[in-house]
Formats: sequence, C-alpha cells, structure tokens
Amino acid sequence: MADYDIGIIGGGAGGLTAASGAAQLGAKTLLVEKEPLLGGDCLHFGCVPSKTLIKSAKVYHYMKIAQDFGLPAVDLPPVDFSQIAARIAGVIQTIQRHDSEERFCSLGAKVLFGEPFFSDEHTIDLDGKKITADHWVIATGSSAMIPPIPGLDQCPHLTNRDIFSLQELPESMIVLGGGPIGIEMSQAFARLGCQVTVVERNTQILGPEDADMAAIVREVLEKEGVAFRLGCTAQEVKDLGSGRQLVIQTEGGRSETIEAKEILVALGRKANVEGLNLDALAIKHSPRGMPVDKRCRTKHKHIYAVGDCNGGLQFTHVAGYEGGIALSNAILHLPRKADYTWVPWCTYTDPEIGSIGMNEKRARAAGIEPKVIIEEFSGNDRALAEGQSKGCFKLVLDEKEKPIGVQVVGPEAGNIINQWVGIMNGKVKLSTVAGAIHPYPTLAEISKRAAGNVFAPKLYSEKVKKTLKFFFNLKGRACSLDSLDE
Repeated sequence: MADYDIGIIGGGAGGLTAASGAAQLGAKTLLVEKEPLLGGDCLHFGCVPSKTLIKSAKVYHYMKIAQDFGLPAVDLPPVDFSQIAARIAGVIQTIQRHDSEERFCSLGAKVLFGEPFFSDEHTIDLDGKKITADHWVIATGSSAMIPPIPGLDQCPHLTNRDIFSLQELPESMIVLGGGPIGIEMSQAFARLGCQVTVVERNTQILGPEDADMAAIVREVLEKEGVAFRLGCTAQEVKDLGSGRQLVIQTEGGRSETIEAKEILVALGRKANVEGLNLDALAIKHSPRGMPVDKRCRTKHKHIYAVGDCNGGLQFTHVAGYEGGIALSNAILHLPRKADYTWVPWCTYTDPEIGSIGMNEKRARAAGIEPKVIIEEFSGNDRALAEGQSKGCFKLVLDEKEKPIGVQVVGPEAGNIINQWVGIMNGKVKLSTVAGAIHPYPTLAEISKRAAGNVFAPKLYSEKVKKTLKFFFNLKGRACSLDSLDE
C-alpha cells in the first residue's frame, strides 16, 4: 500500500491547486517543494513582484506628468530602489501567508521541503527517504533560459530571480528579449529613471501579437525613452567591471557595441525537469518540457505534469487550470480533458495588451480569413477623461461572423478581456453583448460598441431604410451638412 493517495512535486500555482483540492476531497496528500517557501516563481520571482514593481513605476511616471492632468508640476527626487524592493517583499510576504505550510497542513496536506527524484514510477527519494504514492503530479515550473552567448556565463547578469531585490536602480540596462517579461520590465525601469535598451532578434516586439497591436506599445515605450534594437542578434558579452558590454549584429550584418550598467536576460523559459530522474521512468523530456496528453498525463497514466514543466502555455492561470485537470482525473476519476480554446492572457505594459482566442495572425495561420472590427479608445469617453486614449479594441470574426478572438491594447485591457472570458466560454451571442446595458462612462463600453458595429452596416443599410419608408412612410433626412451653409 502506498504512503499517499497523491504526491505533488512543486509548490507553485499548479501544484498548490492540485494539493489543496486533493486534501479537501479527503485524499492523503503530499506536497514537496525544493525552495524554502511555497508559492513558486509566480509569487516570489514573477507575477506578483513584477506587477508590484510596475505599479510603483506607474505612480512615479504619473507624478512626473502631473501637468498633463491640469495639476502643478512636481520636482521629484530620484527613486530609492531599496524602498521599492522593500514594498515588493512586503506584498510577497502578505500573499505568502495564503501559500504557507501551515495553511496546507490545516487543509490536510503534508508539506515537505527538499529536492526529490524518482526511484521508480510510484516512488520518490527525498533526502534518502523513500516515499510512495498512487498518483504523482509533477509541477516543477520553469526558470529563465540563459542562451549560449559567448561571454555571458562569465559576466554577471540579471534574471527574474534577481531583478526585484536590487537595492539600487541601475543607471542603464540592456534587456535581452522583446517578449512580455522583457517589455514589462523595460517600461517599468525606464519610468523609474533607468536608461533602457531592448535587443530583440525579431523585427517586432511581443512576437505572438498582431503587429499593429505591438506597434502601439512600442510607440509608447519609445516616447518614454526606451531604445529598441530590433532585428539584431547578440554576439558577445563582456564584463567591464563597472558595467557590461554587448556586441550585436544588426539585420544588415554590421557589428555594434552597446554598454550599460546591467544586463537583464529575458529570452524565454526552460522547463525545470532536471534532477527528477525522468530517464529512469522512460518519460521523454527536454528544456521545452515533457509531453502530456489532454488529461495532462505523461507516458505513465498515474503521473501527471502540469504548468510550465509540460511545455504548454506558460501562464500561471493555465498551471492552476491544469492542476485542476490532474486532480479531476487522479482523485475524482473523471476523464476530464484540458481545453485551451479560450485561454486569456495579458501583458502588463501601459497600455496593457489583453487577448483571448485567435488574433489575425493566428486566424490566418489556421486558414481563416478573418473579418476584423476595430474600435479606438480615442472614441471612449472614459479613456478620454482619464487621459488614456491610446490603443484600440479588436474583435476578430470568422467567415460566418462568429467571434473567434478579441485583442485589446489600451487601459485596463486585462479587465476588459475578463468580460470576454465569460462571453466566449458562455457562448453569448454578439447581439446580446450589443444590446446589454453597460454603466457609463466605463472603458468596457468599448466591447458593446464593437459588438454593435458588427450589426450596424446591416441595420442601417439603404435596404432597411427603403423598407421602413415603404411600410411606415418615414420622411428621411431632416438635415445634411450642405444645408448648414444655406
């Protein structure tokens, strides 16, 4: 007989979801975490600290542009980054109480700390002790990928594990990578007073997004002082002692040198699969992760892999969702499959980018020629009142005018996308969205307006006008611009 009904390796979003659910359902549950505290990368080195930093940078930025809001100009002192780091640590500590060993013990889950490895398909070795379970969930997450750039391994550099605990704001920073992490941190540090240069091998930042949406974010960041070197590859890194030097090759083949106080590496993530002895179980794995089926099962049907370590979508909310999938299959014995059709995500720049479903790029890759409805925030009264009219809302329809995706770049884009999480998952008709009453003035009214514009060309067509005139003797226009000159 096994020691536990279910064992979870990894105390991040996916592991915590599986552990809390299993324990509350009455399963004898073990949770193993290699770090000193539960919570995973998201709590300690990712989502929570980054959003806390972004908020501090946003407040400082708006203090600097107070005159834009009719307020007196403010002569601000430089940022003391140690105070920001202290605030970040405080927020993490507050949330940590919810992800504590004591809380999980109160739910009924046993928490152990250490670095386990599998000795067979039902057994792990933890500090020399053999522990067995009927089911195992691997939820070990991911870590920053360090590329083989010559000299980088010999040069001090920052990753997401270091950047939130800095005690001084760097005068300048090179950010390697134009993805969400790199772009969020670029704007935040630039707003705090750091001179930031982004180096990205592609010619577009935020590559998975539509080019027009990514361009809006880039334009804002450039106005705020972020420099971009796109279409460039990193060739060599040198430690100058008091700073760092990066040699890049431009798209035209020229070599250029960039110097900065620090280098932040934000070039993607690698799955944390080393050290688990997966080869002994014949479970295929690579830095991209380990393959799983739609029930999040590995080759062994009682061993699940959820979150970043399985090579799928690298979002905290997806890890939590997959933890629930594993729980349903392992403990409830319900053959539940993961469905990623309506997975939302957000990049927390200012303006934010929020997305759900397909954008134009993904639709065309799937063989769909999309119809696109675009609404600008410059036509939204709340956005104008708040001085945040940069950006747009994009509703993507298929050939039958069925919504297949929504993208938003603008203020509170993530919260606006939340509205569409319910709409898409609930299969709500666009006519219902267009006819619903929204409070005024709100940013989310842009959703109603975009949905309404799907029907407007038909509703206000000449054919409808002629029909109404025929049946009800409507008299037509009462005014035209030409008449104003008479």
